[in-house]
Amino acid sequence: MESAPVVIGLSAVVIAVKGGEAVVLTVRPPGQGAPGLPFGPFDPDGDRTFELALRAFVTAQTRFDLGYVEQLYTFGDKGRYAPVAVVDDGRAGAARVISVGYLALTPKAVDTTAPDTAWADWTRFFPYEDWREGRPAALDAIAPALERWAMGRPEAAARARLLFALDEAPWNEERVLERYELLYEAGLAPEAARDRGETPPALPETQHETLAAALGEPMISDHRRILATALSRLRGKLKYRPVVFELMPEAFTLSALQRAAEAVAGVPLHKQNFRRALERAGLVEGLGRVDAETGGRPAELFRFRREMLSARPVGGLSLPLLRD
Repeated sequence: MESAPVVIGLSAVVIAVKGGEAVVLTVRPPGQGAPGLPFGPFDPDGDRTFELALRAFVTAQTRFDLGYVEQLYTFGDKGRYAPVAVVDDGRAGAARVISVGYLALTPKAVDTTAPDTAWADWTRFFPYEDWREGRPAALDAIAPALERWAMGRPEAAARARLLFALDEAPWNEERVLERYELLYEAGLAPEAARDRGETPPALPETQHETLAAALGEPMISDHRRILATALSRLRGKLKYRPVVFELMPEAFTLSALQRAAEAVAGVPLHKQNFRRALERAGLVEGLGRVDAETGGRPAELFRFRREMLSARPVGGLSLPLLRD
């Protein structure tokens, strides 16, 4: 029996900071009711590398040129909708699509003129991940649903407790993917019912609307899973590599830098401790001029000492939480 052909698709999570919020570049393919990530096929005959193919189709779809890019993971689980990737070599309609995810960071969310393309706050897709103003209300709706799912299964209940900081368990901001995967396993993520061909659990209308809002907006295919992977990677990497500076302009204030770090990590940081940690690390240098457009007292402008990257190993940012 001849095996079904395999198509390799490439998906891009493009993240920027706009107005103090972390945003992700989305597209809305024709005929799709939900947004997705920029994605396209890899043609082994016509494309020299995955990354070059990714850069080319992202620019073609969104009219946006990528800067910093790194490969995330390869996704190919059966039963989870793979991106629609069509390669014009007779392999269209392949039964299996392997999707390679990439993370891209840019210092500016440039307004794109491409149709059906927009920058969206990542909190639209994961509202329960944003703790900057304290424990998110979304968790109050999700917790009872998880408790019903885990009823009579202590191991499942323990996983839910640790991942979603239930019963005063500590919050770990890096476990974005594990939280999304648990919601998928529990049948709560809307993509789970779609992929399994099932009807979502029956709830009173008001509860259904509240829970749906708390779970976040679904995306096409497995794109929310890829986005969760990217956020997990980026949140962890903040602490051991200076990647946050890939989201900053050449000149920035320390307040803007802190807001960017908080927007990505989804947690509030202690201002004085954050600045002391920056000073100890020697990652930034004052420019001797101020930003008069801060809306208040003029703030000194700084730059990232990028030359340090070639001089010695450079760590990431210390993230002293406000509660510390």
